[in-house]
Amino acid sequence: MWIQLNFESETPIYTQLVHAIMEGIATGALQPGDELPAVRSLASDLGVNMLTVNKAYQQLKQLNAIQIHRKKGAIIHPDGVPKADDAYLLHLNTSLRPILVEGICRGLSEKDLLAQIHHVYDEFLKGGNKDDNV
Repeated sequence: MWIQLNFESETPIYTQLVHAIMEGIATGALQPGDELPAVRSLASDLGVNMLTVNKAYQQLKQLNAIQIHRKKGAIIHPDGVPKADDAYLLHLNTSLRPILVEGICRGLSEKDLLAQIHHVYDEFLKGGNKDDNV
């Protein structure tokens, strides 16, 4: 299975699933129209509760990353993930703010924080190892 979970992480399992599937979309490993495993099957493969997988799928549906069909199950949205709009930028701002605040509290400068963003972005594009906490 291409999804790896860290059961020791503070990040909830359903959030890790959302991140892993979004990463699959971002890297092209998951293409528009690709079918995702059934909730029961993925839960069994990963050793997690079906409700956890269902919650992740529901979040992905809210992000318009997937569609859920009664007969087909969950598929990657045929039109792809929608491009960033004002609502997404607001969500991004809200998500980044606590990370920024914690970095400042820990003594990181704007330069340090931007260097981290560039490092993570470059590692992602190179297909490098991701953080063990996600």
